[in-house]
Amino acid sequence: MSDANHDLTRWAHNHSYSAGNAAAERGTRLVMWITIATMLLEIAAGWWFNSMAVLADGWHMSSHALAIGLSAFAYGAARKYAADPSFAFGTWKIEVLASYTSAIFLLGVAAAMILGSLERLWSPQEIHYPEAMGVAVLGLAVNLICALILGKAHDHGHDHGHDHGHDQGHDHGHHHEHGHDHHHDLNLKAAYIHVVTDAATSVLAIAALAGGWLYGWAWLDPATGIVGAVLVALWAKNLIVQSGRVLLDREMDHPVVAEIRDVIAQLPAAGQTELTDLHVWRVGTGAYACALSLLTHDETLTPLQIRDALAVHEEIVHATVEIHRCDLC
Repeated sequence: MSDANHDLTRWAHNHSYSAGNAAAERGTRLVMWITIATMLLEIAAGWWFNSMAVLADGWHMSSHALAIGLSAFAYGAARKYAADPSFAFGTWKIEVLASYTSAIFLLGVAAAMILGSLERLWSPQEIHYPEAMGVAVLGLAVNLICALILGKAHDHGHDHGHDHGHDQGHDHGHHHEHGHDHHHDLNLKAAYIHVVTDAATSVLAIAALAGGWLYGWAWLDPATGIVGAVLVALWAKNLIVQSGRVLLDREMDHPVVAEIRDVIAQLPAAGQTELTDLHVWRVGTGAYACALSLLTHDETLTPLQIRDALAVHEEIVHATVEIHRCDLC
């Protein structure tokens, strides 16, 4: 068993909280405060104008404020503990755990939307269309602003990561392009989905309220609520699957695994060497660690050669290599 070719602890500390994370945290915190301010305004307006529609939307927005606050808290925790050596692979999974929790929270919001809509279908209530339309338009405007803020935070983080990867490219005498999909900040994506789903439900609400106001179709309001809830649930399910894969280290079907196998197959001693065990898991946004065991007849093969061969793939930041000699086989 050899030492890793990278100091993993140093890598984890340097990459747990990058410039991209800082931009995402600033954007998420700003969106959180905007959401809280809008929530308080709607609750106060609903109480003052005695409008249940406005009041209900204010309390609904409180759920998004809580979820976005969770995303902001995750960035803060990852930053605070970035230098803590007890986190063997850094603090990145704090953010992933927050995105998973936020997605479950979204499912709860969807369930509450369905229950509220079904109740309105069974027991129709008077709708104050002017106030409700005003609230829906205000909510849409706020969510579009928040989506723009989070979108810029995502672009900043992506650009930084792209430049960083090329600046630290390995000198192998050739250019290597990755054919992988883009690696997203799942915590930022969770906050973004909360904003986008709220914007989508605002659009549906505006359309439903317009139909009810102009044509007396009061049933449109709860019906679109159910449609919006289904949309929210589908987005939440997708986020749960993505974050769950990372938390459970389900990465053995990722293209980087095939790349590692190709590297071993192209070794000068490939005919004398067999890959007997391989484990790959993600330790950061677009960063992977691997542990592999080789059975070989080549007396000159060393772990350093294996790690140098793997270094062409910049996303492999840590490799543990175990070589077993098979002189008598």
